[in-house]
Amino acid sequence: MKITSTIVTKKPRFDYVLFFATILLVAVGIVLVYSASFYSAEITYGSKMFFAKKQVVGAAVGLVGLLVMSFVKYDHLKKIRYVALGVSAVLLGLVFLPKIGVTNYGATRWINLGFITIQPSEIAKFGFVIFSAGYLAKNYEKVKSFVGILPVLLAGGIMCLLIILEPNMSITICMALTMMVMLVVGGARLKHFLIIIVPMIAAAVVLVLVAPYRMRRLMAFINPWQSAQSEGFQLVQSLYAVGSGGWFGVGLFNSRQKYLFLPFAESDFIFSIFAEECGFVGCVLLLLVYLVVIYRGLKIAREAKDRFGCYLATGITAIIAIQVLMNVAVVTGSIPPTGLPLPFISAGSTSLVVFMSAVGVLQNIRRESIKFNQNIIGMAT
Repeated sequence: MKITSTIVTKKPRFDYVLFFATILLVAVGIVLVYSASFYSAEITYGSKMFFAKKQVVGAAVGLVGLLVMSFVKYDHLKKIRYVALGVSAVLLGLVFLPKIGVTNYGATRWINLGFITIQPSEIAKFGFVIFSAGYLAKNYEKVKSFVGILPVLLAGGIMCLLIILEPNMSITICMALTMMVMLVVGGARLKHFLIIIVPMIAAAVVLVLVAPYRMRRLMAFINPWQSAQSEGFQLVQSLYAVGSGGWFGVGLFNSRQKYLFLPFAESDFIFSIFAEECGFVGCVLLLLVYLVVIYRGLKIAREAKDRFGCYLATGITAIIAIQVLMNVAVVTGSIPPTGLPLPFISAGSTSLVVFMSAVGVLQNIRRESIKFNQNIIGMAT
């Protein structure tokens, strides 16, 4: 028993594999944001480093958030689950207020705080996860009934409604899929999913039909070359970038598509630039790093000391996995084009800070679980 205690005690409370994998992704993101944006940034803002500087600042703040959250007991998040949900809803609502909400390219998705602009939808995803994890952990016996899952459905539905009004179809889909994951791990029954999925599919069809631009995007996805100079332009340019990369890419900083051919090269379509510059081999290696992050997140969820820690870690990991899959699928033409940042890499300080802070939460769940197990072994000896 004493030998076992010694072995467990030596187990590090900080997941260095998860940490360094995250830092590697962030570092790649900084370099790639500069590579993808220096030409457009110089033309638009007069500085090649415009986006890169913001990414560095976001990374620095995100690192602080990661380290701080790794020491803040995640149990506190359970206590503020209603606050997290409420603040998320309020922030999403503020984007529609004049002089506060910022509109770009026909979408109102940002809040202007004067000294910085934030994107509430990036925060709302994690606010919803905190709420649903807390609710499901406390009411795990009620989840077997449809009435028991209604609070999660209602909260997720409100978040999705506010986000789709921006409009932001991609984050709405991400939120809906995250909600489904939370219900699965929470123990919802299969028949309840059938009740949920049918209205969701119907709502998706209606959203496409009522917004002509979404129908045009869908048709462009089916045959982008038919509208290569209009709706299909972005996807065609993305495919050119991915195809040009070949096995080993054209070399870092040597992308041709970033010279104003590919819109949003530094954000939603940054994976296209990475594929062009680093090739198929580079893409595989990058996705392997993401798999490491996802695996460590699921491992932390499995070994959590309680239901809340398990559900919270699963929700955080699910958001990372869903966004990676959706982003890669979009830039490769596997699903209809929709804007969604690549976690830790795409330009965007709000996304970077929130995702890195979420990794800090994962670290704390691991820390508290190991500490809990060590205390039990200590009591047994």
